[in-house]
Amino acid sequence: MDTMRGALERARMLVGMEVDEESAPEEQSFFDDRLYGFAICLAAGLTCTFLSMLVFFNPVKFGVTFTLGNLMALGSTAFLIGPKRQFDMMLDSVRIYATAIYIASIIIALFCALFVHSKLLTLLAIILEFGALVWVIQEM
Repeated sequence: MDTMRGALERARMLVGMEVDEESAPEEQSFFDDRLYGFAICLAAGLTCTFLSMLVFFNPVKFGVTFTLGNLMALGSTAFLIGPKRQFDMMLDSVRIYATAIYIASIIIALFCALFVHSKLLTLLAIILEFGALVWVIQEM
């Protein structure tokens, strides 16, 4: 139990939360729930992203599952730092360009997949989306 508590305290320090020596049980439970939410959302996002490779030659399914997986993986961090703080961080002056390109690439990828049905354009949009996602995460 002490190793789990130590791991939770290290995770708190990583995301910028204060570490208390004597945490209340409700607060500890709330933090545990957030870690579980983060892990489940991240696992689901990575699963969607990797499963999208199975339908690579179908641009509609590929574009939708890849984009959904990226959004879930990125949204998983909202469980750790909170959605408002994450939104504020994404709109920070340092990250605003990366965020704008990421959101635009999501729209372009879904448009190419759902309306244009072009494998090449969808693939290019997905590459742009992935690059923008890496840029957004790197800036955080």
